Amino acid sequence: MFKNEKGQSLTEFALLLPLMLLMICGIIDFGRLGFNYMNQHLTTQETVRKAGLGRTDVEIVDFARDYINMEDSENLEVSISPDDNNRESGDYVTVTLTSSFESITPLISLLMPDSFEISTNSTIRVE
Repeated sequence: MFKNEKGQSLTEFALLLPLMLLMICGIIDFGRLGFNYMNQHLTTQETVRKAGLGRTDVEIVDFARDYINMEDSENLEVSISPDDNNRESGDYVTVTLTSSFESITPLISLLMPDSFEISTNSTIRVE
């Protein structure tokens, strides 16, 4: 009447474990991507405030690299338009921050690119 089913649960677990781990890594990657985007967006807003207060481009770039909490802040590209020689009171200044995001999920390169580019910008009027 009853058959020996001792290994059935272990076999099912062994078949589903790689899929579950892949999903967990994907969820963690998605969370990391969202955190990095929000952190970079906040950094962009704080950096453009410095530009609006009349700081030089060198001070703005240094502030952005110090403010952002990245492992490799040298990977951060800072673009300021117009540059500090052409900014006057009443003009608008735009700061754009661009960085790359590396995925940790294995096999993600089969479905999506292995790295993503995160780009944020903000504009403010110079005082």
